[in-house]
Amino acid sequence: MTVTPTWRTRSFSLPLASPLGTANGEIRRREGLLVGVDGDCADGGDSVGVGEATPLPGWTESLADCRAALQAATGGDGAPVSPRRGRLPGPETPAARFAVTLAHRDRLARRRGVSVAATLATDPPATVPANATVGDGDRETTVAAARGAVAAGFETLKLKIGARDPATDRERVRAVADAVGEASGATADPDSPGPTLRADANGAWNRATARETLSALEGVVAYVEQPVPATDLTGLAALRGVGAPVAADEALAEHGPTAVLTADAADVLVCKPQALGGLERTLGVARTAAVRGVDTVVTTTVDGAVARTAATHLAAAVTATTGRTRAHGLATGDLLARDVQTPDGEPIPDPVPVSDGRVPVPTGPGLAGDTFASVV
Repeated sequence: MTVTPTWRTRSFSLPLASPLGTANGEIRRREGLLVGVDGDCADGGDSVGVGEATPLPGWTESLADCRAALQAATGGDGAPVSPRRGRLPGPETPAARFAVTLAHRDRLARRRGVSVAATLATDPPATVPANATVGDGDRETTVAAARGAVAAGFETLKLKIGARDPATDRERVRAVADAVGEASGATADPDSPGPTLRADANGAWNRATARETLSALEGVVAYVEQPVPATDLTGLAALRGVGAPVAADEALAEHGPTAVLTADAADVLVCKPQALGGLERTLGVARTAAVRGVDTVVTTTVDGAVARTAATHLAAAVTATTGRTRAHGLATGDLLARDVQTPDGEPIPDPVPVSDGRVPVPTGPGLAGDTFASVV
């Protein structure tokens, strides 16, 4: 007997441990929805699948639009919708699309008895490196945080810049390079030993300031992320080759990956699968970028454990597919004061904890075995 699969959804709200500043304002809380699809199959296979939608306006749709898209796609709690023939949210609601496609992918992997990463690529690695994010404090605070991250095992540090005078920011970056390099040799080359430095400007500068800063940081950082506003794709392209390499983040949400690659506007794409509409689409972007000689770094949108685990599987698949090992923006769980819980308020163990600067890739089946079985 075949039972028609059913969808379930549940809202959540996760407070941050402390406010987080972004190009689109301060974040104090992450709100979203968990989705689950289950039901017996004719072949007796395991049919449970879980997804998470944690929209972040500026990169994705609003929470209200996300909720409406999930309602339209799943029919609401307990509504029978076949995962094989069910509707998908459109590209205009990428967080909702991410959640539904993730539930499908988790369900598929669980039925096959393999990890999500193994359904995306052949021979994914057992762990992936993560970068530590160092905030925009003063010089002494920044140096101390960088030293602490290196002591914790991180080999890649991302420094927040752009909120201060550009000359002060350049001095802060050099101070970190000198401080961590004293013991271990900081480098701008991600293939060399020693901590790799990155800088994230969040679109803070005009072209002239960006040009000056990129020239000053050449050989100091692996790249500067979003040196000019997301709207200025032409300016971003004009900066490529000026000094330190450039990475696109907000520009991907503003223009789309195809436009950024067509404009030759970045050396690195910082890809948020929640903002790009799913694991499959993001992996496709990474493959296309690799053909053009452009690297991909996978990062979260400060998500809950379900989406963070999915991003880890994706990072492993990107490494296996492109042959490039880069630290990814996965060390974001500690930014949350509380993570995703069961409906009864019971905490769920984090299946992707960061240790010595690396994140384990769960071996399955699905996202993380039965870890999320009771989350929706």
